[in-house]
Amino acid sequence: MKTRLICTSHSPLLFCYKKEPQRWKELQHSFQAQAEAIRAFDPELVIAFGSDHFNGFFLKMMPSFCVGFEATAVEDIGGFPGSLDVPEDLAKALAADLRRQRIDTAVSYRMTVDHAFSQTIHLMLGGLSARPVIPVFINCITPPFVPFVRSRLLGEAVARFSTKFNKRVLFLASGGMSHHPTRYYPALGDGEEAVEAWQISGGDDPKSLTKQQWLERLHRMHHEGAEMIARGERTAAQMHLNEQADRRFLNTMQENRLDEYDNWDQNTLIAEAGIGSMELHTWIAAAAAHRQAGGNSPQIGFYEVMPEIGIAAGVVYAD
Repeated sequence: MKTRLICTSHSPLLFCYKKEPQRWKELQHSFQAQAEAIRAFDPELVIAFGSDHFNGFFLKMMPSFCVGFEATAVEDIGGFPGSLDVPEDLAKALAADLRRQRIDTAVSYRMTVDHAFSQTIHLMLGGLSARPVIPVFINCITPPFVPFVRSRLLGEAVARFSTKFNKRVLFLASGGMSHHPTRYYPALGDGEEAVEAWQISGGDDPKSLTKQQWLERLHRMHHEGAEMIARGERTAAQMHLNEQADRRFLNTMQENRLDEYDNWDQNTLIAEAGIGSMELHTWIAAAAAHRQAGGNSPQIGFYEVMPEIGIAAGVVYAD
């Protein structure tokens, strides 16, 4: 078995920024380099770890982990709509195997994903259905979060399943690094009544926004946010962009000391690097899977604080 690891940041503002970030061309080159490396690796299976932004998973029932047996991407800003090519029998076998390994994952026969999956899959694979992909959701948007150790153990269990097959497997993670998008996705109790009703019910509550209203709100607010950033009305500090915290995470990952994340205080990390730093659960899971499968230590392909796109952007890879 051969594996490859790719972890990349995502952001709706990648596609609607109003001022080009410094090192923008280098970021694009890093994305292209990893897409080319994936084509050369030619994975027979992609296991994608991603999160959600109240487009497919809602507070009425928010699993810590969920394996999708079928998945469709919504057309949210920064995302790419369409169906993923999910090998259903293999996805079902993965979920069953994870439970045998005492990882109690939920399952979805009709998973809806957003840009947290679709953006990275599109950029790295060339399209949502370009490769067989099993989506593995991790709740990274709202507390209570699982400890980082649980995501590490999830990744290791995924690898033990994957090594049963003589396939080339890509472990793909999407999210992070430091950012704090609560302007768009407010914490429970902080948003308008119709927004909160959507976040809880996904449109079932009569007080809720409709799906179309939610998507239109995200589109409008991200364009407004891009304008505010360009005018200097939203700063890197307000967005919790924190190079020190990111570098600490990257150095630990580069040295393959993934077990050290087990003892990290998530509340401290959120205070330093924003709620968006919880998306690094996906990086930990993917890196742990790659390490468990015998892969090499991760390398940093790119890192830069990029307030113009609302995130600190990172790319990590390993063969």
